[in-house]
Amino acid sequence: MTTMRTVAVATTTEAITALLLDLDSPVWIVRADGQVGATADQTVATRAEVLAAVGPLPPERLGDSAFRTAHGVRAAYAAGAMANGIASPALVKAMARHGYLSAYGAAGVAPATVDAALGELAADLGAQPFACNLIHSPSEPALERAIVDACLRHGVRCVEASAFMDLTAEVVRYRALGLRVDQRGDIEIGHRVIAKVSRVEVAELFLRPAPARLLRELVAAGRITAEQARLAEQVPMADDVTAEADSGGHTDRRPLTVLLPELIAARDRLAATVPGADRVRIGAAGGLGTPDAVAAAFGLGAAYVVTGSVNQSAVEAAQCGATKTLLARAEFADCAMSPSSDMFELGVQVQVLRRGTMFAARAQKLYDTYRAYPGLDALPTALRAELEATLFRRPLDEVWQECVRYFTERDPAQLIGAERDPKTKMALVFRWYLGLSSGWSIRGDTDRVTDYQIWCGPAMGAFNTWTAGTHLAAPENRAVAEIAGQLLFGAAYLTRVAQLRTAGVRLPAACARYIPRPLEDR
Repeated sequence: MTTMRTVAVATTTEAITALLLDLDSPVWIVRADGQVGATADQTVATRAEVLAAVGPLPPERLGDSAFRTAHGVRAAYAAGAMANGIASPALVKAMARHGYLSAYGAAGVAPATVDAALGELAADLGAQPFACNLIHSPSEPALERAIVDACLRHGVRCVEASAFMDLTAEVVRYRALGLRVDQRGDIEIGHRVIAKVSRVEVAELFLRPAPARLLRELVAAGRITAEQARLAEQVPMADDVTAEADSGGHTDRRPLTVLLPELIAARDRLAATVPGADRVRIGAAGGLGTPDAVAAAFGLGAAYVVTGSVNQSAVEAAQCGATKTLLARAEFADCAMSPSSDMFELGVQVQVLRRGTMFAARAQKLYDTYRAYPGLDALPTALRAELEATLFRRPLDEVWQECVRYFTERDPAQLIGAERDPKTKMALVFRWYLGLSSGWSIRGDTDRVTDYQIWCGPAMGAFNTWTAGTHLAAPENRAVAEIAGQLLFGAAYLTRVAQLRTAGVRLPAACARYIPRPLEDR
């Protein structure tokens, strides 16, 4: 009879974990002499009773290989854009140089700064992968055009389109201008679009070709050619659609376990009638701050995963040290919803860090005031004095003059609307506070700590819990590419654990956790 003395297998928690951590090797669960253990030696496995097995699973195999091929990256993983340049050129370059996709956070950044950042990225990275965020700006349409113009000038081959409620001429223009017919007669897509959505109806807009109405308008204005319009009618608007669940910043706080399958089902349903829809990949974002969450997303069918909040505390992120310390102390329940700056009048909200700042409560007070009064002149004297003393720290008339100078350079059409409608003027003044508060956080204005607007989702707290007691607990050790590597490695490891559990294997409880360790030790 074959015995455990003649067949060397691992039986301790430490030994079994070590075998499973070798992601390049298969692992067999075997029984010999009445005992159950694990082995990575095929010869040993053939001499014992095999109960279950898992194959090799390097992190690069997770997700859809077509995502890696299309974007020229090593893994089906991306760092999403964080507005106001928090996803900085340094962060984007660090990810690209490690073979990952990342999007520059162009939302809320002055067009000249966006242009300079994209020029820097194009010059430094060359053919290495990177993207630029294109955020829907219904109150400032000139900004969308400026970002698209900058992407075209610098040959940016991918944009991450976020917060869209409907397609606009600018995102359609970007897509169409990258289309051409190759030597085989196939349509070649030179401008890739990753659409980040939280609703099926918005996803369907990107799963279908560009609307004929917008294409006709662009052709009539001479902004695309008739041939480009013809090609745009034959391909979906997006190559990838990201299911944005409970994320930081703009979010509908949808449960990923519901949203992702809904979007996959919508894609498959449309594929029956929309040519090319079947090739659109559906990814996952929101709440992905631990290997368990990443593994779960891939298990649900995500073609790729996108992280956001956890990258804000990385050394390359454009956040001040004080903000990164606040983020590193956050727990998963330390978030709140507050009015957004860019879509204030529409009542759109963003998810922010609540612990350590009063921004969420103060921003909500501004929105309640906006809803209650027709204009600044209608504000009760006491309320106006309170706002000037606590939030604005200056007379509202001075704030308005700053708004005039700002929009004269950025988007003069905003001032025309404010001259006609007192409520529009009030919105611009209130957006002054909402817009500057994230800048105070980025720059580290010490006298404005209580007003820091820090976009953050619960994934940040989960990440902190997972990394507690490890080298990644300290913000100064959080390199964005290592965060990616640790999450993917842990997800691959935990996927193998889950495969064995599904096969009925009862592993020691300690095997079900992946603790980050220095990459060179693996």
